[in-house]
Amino acid sequence: MENRSELLNNQSLKAKNSNTFNVLDIIKYLLFHWPWFLLSVIIFGGYYYYDYSKTILSYKQASTVMIKTPTNTPTSATLTRSGMSYNMVNLASEMLQLKSKELMRETVESIKADVSYIVRRGLRDYELYNESPVIVERVDPDPNSSYSFVITPRDNKSVLVVENTAKGDKETYIAPLNKPIKTSFGGMRILATPYYTKAVYDQTVYVTKISSTDMANALLGRLSITQTTDDASLLQIAMEDSNPQRAADIISNLIRIYNINSINDKNQIARNTADFINNRIAIISQELGTVEGDLEKMKVNNNGMDVAQIGGMYIEDSRNYQQQVSKIETDLKLAEMMSDYMVRSDKQTALIPNNTGLVDANIEGQIQAYNNLQIKKNKLIEGGNTENPIVKELDKSLDAMRSGIERTLSNTISGLQIKKNNAKKEENRASGKSMQMPQKQRVMLSIGRQQKVKEDLYLYLLNKREENAINQAMTDDNIKVIDPASGSFAPVYPNKFKKVGLGVAIGLVIPAVILILMLVVDSGVRNRKDLEEGLSVPFLGEIPFGRRSNKTLGNVMVSQTGRDALTEAFRILRTNMTFMSRGGVPPKVITFSSARVGAGKTFSVTNLAATLSFLNKRVIMLDLDLRKGTLSSRVPVSVRKGMTHYLSNKELDLTEVIYPTEIFENIDIIPIGVIAPNPVELLLSDRLDNLVAELKKQYDYIIIDSVPVEIIADAYITDRVSELTVFVIRSGKMDKRELPDIEKVYQSKKLSNMAILLNGVNSGKRGYGYGYGYGYGYGYGYGYGYGYGEEKKSFWKRIFNR
Repeated sequence: MENRSELLNNQSLKAKNSNTFNVLDIIKYLLFHWPWFLLSVIIFGGYYYYDYSKTILSYKQASTVMIKTPTNTPTSATLTRSGMSYNMVNLASEMLQLKSKELMRETVESIKADVSYIVRRGLRDYELYNESPVIVERVDPDPNSSYSFVITPRDNKSVLVVENTAKGDKETYIAPLNKPIKTSFGGMRILATPYYTKAVYDQTVYVTKISSTDMANALLGRLSITQTTDDASLLQIAMEDSNPQRAADIISNLIRIYNINSINDKNQIARNTADFINNRIAIISQELGTVEGDLEKMKVNNNGMDVAQIGGMYIEDSRNYQQQVSKIETDLKLAEMMSDYMVRSDKQTALIPNNTGLVDANIEGQIQAYNNLQIKKNKLIEGGNTENPIVKELDKSLDAMRSGIERTLSNTISGLQIKKNNAKKEENRASGKSMQMPQKQRVMLSIGRQQKVKEDLYLYLLNKREENAINQAMTDDNIKVIDPASGSFAPVYPNKFKKVGLGVAIGLVIPAVILILMLVVDSGVRNRKDLEEGLSVPFLGEIPFGRRSNKTLGNVMVSQTGRDALTEAFRILRTNMTFMSRGGVPPKVITFSSARVGAGKTFSVTNLAATLSFLNKRVIMLDLDLRKGTLSSRVPVSVRKGMTHYLSNKELDLTEVIYPTEIFENIDIIPIGVIAPNPVELLLSDRLDNLVAELKKQYDYIIIDSVPVEIIADAYITDRVSELTVFVIRSGKMDKRELPDIEKVYQSKKLSNMAILLNGVNSGKRGYGYGYGYGYGYGYGYGYGYGYGEEKKSFWKRIFNR
């Protein structure tokens, strides 16, 4: 037994160096505070459930459409258009047009989506849309107007109206159904719908009207248009709204109005082309009538003789060149007509007639591209936003394209002129053979040539006018609906499980984070592990937290047959003290000290004395705290004389200061008697040594309640009579940064046979460390509950671990 203390010290150092982190310890620590988690989950889960219960439901409807292109449009649809308006389809541009504010505004006005009809059921508002029992209309419709009413059906003839006036006041009145009424917003009519039944009587309907522009802006935020695949012309148009039917109607009407507008755009080109052709036909018809009149007059003057027959054989060769000149002049005339139109037309907004056949295919293709780009520009500036960067960029492109068309026309005219001049040279060469023909023959040929040119041009324009009319009648939509607007009538938002689950998750995370932060920043000594990590002082045991009771004498809470944690802890302390022997002799004089007041020295003294007395040992308690006398106040006896009297009066006999206690049979006490004015001098006297020596003969154990070592020097003075110093540390009352000071006290051996007792340990509060199941002492004692049943606790005691 003589090396037992050294062995215990080595085991403490070994435990100190094995500082490991255990996740299960943290889990145990968090589980101990389950009431806080429960409270947090109830608060946050309840709040998020409340938020879910009052959040307006959102439904999603979607439609799949196809943008028509030359690759996916049947040939019959473009019978005579030559791909007009189809060859430059840009999906990104189409998507932007579908999401334009103007298009959405027209859609809102078409289904009257700018008026909202809401009923409240429970905490949540529901959008009725076209299932509202009443409809509110202005006598003079104004899409930019706004108003707000609260309507409650009373009977089949009238409703109760609460009008939220423009000034912010409320006005209540009874209004008849289906009749005009005067309000602060103007003339109104409240119409009953098929849903106006007795079931809706006394049901409040909240009617709110905002401007169609504001509603369009709000709906655009809920509209999404995505391309299904990168290489397909398929788009998915989706809308989220508080009413599924309204979402479906918005998508359907958005597509319908878009197709109407696109058809109007295409027909605008056709109408411009028709006007141009009709004007040219009128001019050519007049010119052709003049030429034919001249021809008729010349034949009459020649008495019906055919001059051509006379010079037929001379002009055989020249006719071929004349035909060439005629064709070239026709082409030249067509090119000049187109050039004149471009000079006269408005360069900013006008479209160039296309598919007229007046110019070659190359120029027709350029004109077609120009017209498509001009239409897109006109659509963008409908709202008057001419400063849009996209519009400016389109202006640059249009100017460049128009300049290119004009240059091409100019080059074509120049080329035809050259060809014409060359052909005429050849004609003049051939006509030299017919110089002997009368002048009338040449005039006749000239008039005939003019007639041929005018006639061919006239017939060509008539043909083109019919083609343009056919194309206008066959104008097709730009968008084909593949799947009509549909979707689940189950709300997509909010999700009850996700909403409440988020609240529960937050309710679990927040207390966990707070508790772990408290654990991280907590520098207090809480359990045995904290001590073993900072001290090499032998560890005697842990005393669990016990609530004080005024009903127990001396605050003694142990019992001889008790099975509670506190009684078992003092039993283990009693056993472990035997291992702190010197020279094989167990300590008999045990001094309790601490770093500061409130550590539980007196509580430990009285309960240890009671525990030792259970072994039929005689125990005496000495109160050497001559400045305060806490032990004496806790164990009341009829004090006449005490420790102060004995140390100061050499004539006083020891038996006069020993008093029996009512705690248990074999426990006596020497109280302080009175507060000493000179405690240090009294404790330094030989009387203390003699007193302890005499008591060792009469008692099995002498337990001394000393003073804290950090406050005064009394503890070091009385250490000379001590065989074991139990240094009491209160769990949570000492900072870990103070442990080096205690280590210095131990290493300097200022206190005899020093050992640590941790008092007021809450086994579950920290959730880590050794706990009672680990066993007290150093492998020689036994664990809490071994051989005994655990004391049953009430519900509230189990919650707060008391």
